[in-house]
This record gives sequence, C-alpha cells and structure tokens, in this order.
Amino acid sequence: MFEAHFQTFEDAEGGVALTARLAAFREELARRNLTGFVIPRADAHQNEYVPPSEERLAWLTGFTGSAGLAAVLAEQAFLFVDGRYTLQAAQQVDTAAWTVASLTDPPPEATLAQALKAGDRLGFDPWLHTTGAVERLEAACAKAGAELVPVDSNPVDAVWQERPAPPLGQVTVHDLKFAGDAEADKLARIREEIARLRTDALVLSDPHAVAWTFNIRGADVAHTPLPISYAVLPKDGRPTVFIDGRKLSNSVRDHLERNADVAEPKQLVPHLTALAQSGAAIAIDAATGADALSRLIATNGGKPVRGSDPVALLKAVKNATEISGTHTAHARDGVALARFLFWLDREAPGGQLTEIDTVEALETFRRETGALKDVSFPTIAGSGPNGAIVHYRVTRKTNRRIRPGELLLIDSGAQYQDGTTDVTRTIAVGAPSAEMRDRFTRVLRGHLAIARAVFPDGTTGAQIDAFARQFLWQAGLDFEHGTGHGVGSYLSVHEGPARISKLGTTPLKRGMILSNEPGYYKTGEYGIRIENLELVAAKEIPGSEKPVNGFQALTLAPIDRRLINTALMTSDEIAWLDAYHLRVRNTLREALDDATRDWLDAATRPLAG
Repeated sequence: MFEAHFQTFEDAEGGVALTARLAAFREELARRNLTGFVIPRADAHQNEYVPPSEERLAWLTGFTGSAGLAAVLAEQAFLFVDGRYTLQAAQQVDTAAWTVASLTDPPPEATLAQALKAGDRLGFDPWLHTTGAVERLEAACAKAGAELVPVDSNPVDAVWQERPAPPLGQVTVHDLKFAGDAEADKLARIREEIARLRTDALVLSDPHAVAWTFNIRGADVAHTPLPISYAVLPKDGRPTVFIDGRKLSNSVRDHLERNADVAEPKQLVPHLTALAQSGAAIAIDAATGADALSRLIATNGGKPVRGSDPVALLKAVKNATEISGTHTAHARDGVALARFLFWLDREAPGGQLTEIDTVEALETFRRETGALKDVSFPTIAGSGPNGAIVHYRVTRKTNRRIRPGELLLIDSGAQYQDGTTDVTRTIAVGAPSAEMRDRFTRVLRGHLAIARAVFPDGTTGAQIDAFARQFLWQAGLDFEHGTGHGVGSYLSVHEGPARISKLGTTPLKRGMILSNEPGYYKTGEYGIRIENLELVAAKEIPGSEKPVNGFQALTLAPIDRRLINTALMTSDEIAWLDAYHLRVRNTLREALDDATRDWLDAATRPLAG
C-alpha cells in the first residue's frame, strides 16, 4: 500500500562477517609502522550525516550509529559509543573482536591512556578530528609514553575495497522567498563578526554555514540539503567558495560569483597556505574545523584562531521570512500527520501493522503534500520494547507487529523548502496500563512546563532543562538525553549552538527554533516521548523590568488524550493543552476529508469535556 522513497530498512553488514576487515586493517597499520589508529565517525566537516564514501567507522566495525569512535590497537580494538547506542553497538559488531566502551564516562582518552604501551605509535587522520580532539588524544598518549602520529593518507581507505565515490549532488539556489536575506547582507554581518574577532579571515568549514551564507542548498548527504564545501572569507575583499564545479549549473555558478570567487576543493590548501604565509590571523570553527587546517596555517607562519563559528549563531536566529515559512511548513506537515494518525488509529488495533508499515505510511502522507524534499532524519518507529531504544531504527530483522496493549513511539520529520520539521508522538494501541498513563502524564507535564515557560532574555537552555524533568524526578525517574536541540531552516534538523540540555550554555534568542522533547523509557517494555518544535518569541508581561521571552509551539498534531491522567494535572496545564488542541483543529481541519476531520475533532476535544 505504501512505499518509502527516502528510507531503507536493510540490515547493515555486521558482526563476525566483518572481522576479516579488521585483520586486513591491522596488516596495513603494521606496514606503516603504526601500532594503532583512531577512526572517528566523521568526515572533514564533522557532519552529522556523512556521504557513503566517508562511512569508515561503519565499514570497519559494522556500527551504523551517528556518533562513535573506534581505536584499533595491536591486540585490542575498542568501539566507543554513547548511551543511545549501547544496545545497537552490541548487536552490530563482533564482540569477540571489539570491546564496546563508553564515549562519555569515562571518555575514550582515559581508556586509551590505560591500553596504550610505552613506545606505541597511535595514528590519526588530521582531516577527521578537530584540534581539541587531537589535544585530548595527545594527552592520553603522553600519559602512556606513546606517540600520536598524523598520517598523510587514511589507512582505512587503503584496505576499503569498492569504496563509494565522493558525492556530486547538484547545488540549487535557495530563493530569497525562502531565505529572506540576500547573500551580500549576510556577508556584511559576517564581516562585522570577523572585525570583532580581530582576525584577517574566517574559514567556513561547516557546509551548513556555507549553504546559509551564500543561499545555496545541496544533495551530498542524506536528509540534510548540504553542499559539501568550504569557504574562506577575508575581512576585506571577495570570499572564495571551494566546491566541486561538477555540482554547479551555469545559473548556480553565476549566483555564487555575484558575491564570491569559486574554486575547486583542491585549491583550498594552497589558498590557505598563501594566506598564512602573509602572517594572517585566521579564525577556525573549533567544532567543525579539521586539525589539518590549524596545522596548515601554523606551519606556514599564520595564526590559527580557534573559537565558535559566528555564522552558527547568525544562522540560528531566523528572520521574518524563515519564521513565516516554518509556520507554513508545519501547517502542511500537520495535515500529513493528521491523515497518518487517523490511519494508524483505524488500522493498528487489528494487530497486523508492523513498524515498517508505519514508517512507509507516514512518509507517503508527507509525499502526498507535493512539497516533500526528504525526511529530515530516518523515522524512529518503536513499538513495545523497541520504543525504549532512544534512537531505534527499524530494519527487516528488527521489524515487529504492533500489538494491542502496547505503545508506539514515532519520531519523524520532513524537509520542505520553507521549513524543517521534527515531531514525536506516543500512541496507545488498545488500552494502556495505569503505569503507562502515569509516565506519559509526567512526560506531558514536563513538555508543558517548557512550552509555558517564561524567562528573561539571555536565559540558557541549561537553566530551563530541569523544568522538563521535575515531574519524573518526583517519582525517581529521568531520561538520559537532552530536552531539546536547535533546528535549521531547510537545513539540519539538529542545529547548534543553542539547545535545551544540562550542557546548553548558549543564550536563547528570539527567532531560534528548538525542539521540546522530554521522554521516559522502560527497558524491555515501552518508550514515551512528546516532541514539538518551539519558536523563541517575546512575551509581554505587565510591569516586567527586563525583556522576557517564551515559546510558541510550531508543531500541529494531537497529543494522545487516551494516555493522559488528568487527575495528575493542574487546571492551567489542562487549559493550555485544550487551547493548543483548539489551534491544531482550527488550523488543519479545512484541509482534511470528512472522515479525517471527524477523527481530528474527537482527538482534539477539550480534556475537561
């Protein structure tokens, strides 16, 4: 009935079948006089989604998660993953050959400091690590009496047979009707930041920053419209964009050349070398700039200045056009979600639907809008115990039927030219248990505490993160992920620098879009998460002595009333949710057929009613 165009459900190669690759890799290390090597899950830009040609970690280990690091030593091999991926890693790798260890507590460097021996030579590819990461590895090696060795070519590539070619996705112009601000205006603002940094130039190593600055989008990686590229912006004069010319039509090249010179990627090194030889101070993004860039500048007489990319903050604050676009995108997405949720409510109680069925159906309803460019990430559709795996991705092997009495957690998003969406709903299939309703209501109250929060201008995500956890904490419960992340405008669904988490130190500014997604996960039984995207906006408070902000919910989708225990809620919380549901109903119902409209009316009726 349905078909997914942007997602696959095949199981990645893994386990014992890949152990021969590890042996071949160790032979290559020995040939290079290295006793170990570090393989991050990264490309030269530290992208979240990387091209197939850059999936070195997955090729060598079998682990396909979005965050991880491998270290291969002569007699040991470690795969470091965070808490989201512990279960997945154990299933995908050969645990007889690989030791799965923590990516955070303790960090990999602590493990390596103990595993390395005096005289060991640990190799790394300086194009795949930031300078900060390299400094941590250097400290670990020094503690063990080992040497950290940069390599000119990656030994994984030497043994990777049939490695895919680098991507050549065609670049498109992101029209002003979506972008809102012209490239020249953006460049003027960036030059002000370069002057503030007291540097001579800025390297844009993050393709998201290049895309935003020059109003282009690409097709080099899955789910994010990125053109893999660099740019160098001098404090005076024309910037240079380094991008494979085969990706550019004549009209796109003309668009870029109105404000920049265009060069091939191989010209980046000589360009930066010449700039460094003039003694220039060159700003590099500490989060995405490869250590190779810092080394290149320093060894040629320049001064690398590592810090936060100023474009990240400029990009995070959406302009009026982008805000208008995201409202339109969310209304469109809401219609697709309503059609999906009605279909799910009709079909799921029969016990025949599978997780893959739901992923395919939701993508189909979005494609039928006629505006879908891609999903913004692979849909998470976890029923029963699979819902407790925070970043679960269904495959043919793990796919299971959704049974009555279970919860279905479905986390999904869409890429439209006018906005990026990300929404999670937890659905009761059949009658939920009292415990499920209790946990869901605690998560909902945390979600509402963020949605209803009022906070002074300059407040950080870390200062409000606990709002989302308080009702879970009261029952001795918690969730291990952050409460929210930034979201781009037809760019990455996970955008910095702002986030709502214990580590969110960036002040929340009006115009930022963040997710609000507390959850609860009972291992082996069920998972709960409720996610809306929120716009930071001004709040008018009579007598306020300073500017005050709050959130406007962008996402338009019913929250499952069957899972709510209203006895646990306050009247203000119930009033807020009723008002939200009224807005959902009024915004979406005219675009729906009669049957879906009737379902929506019931799904959004007042809780008190």
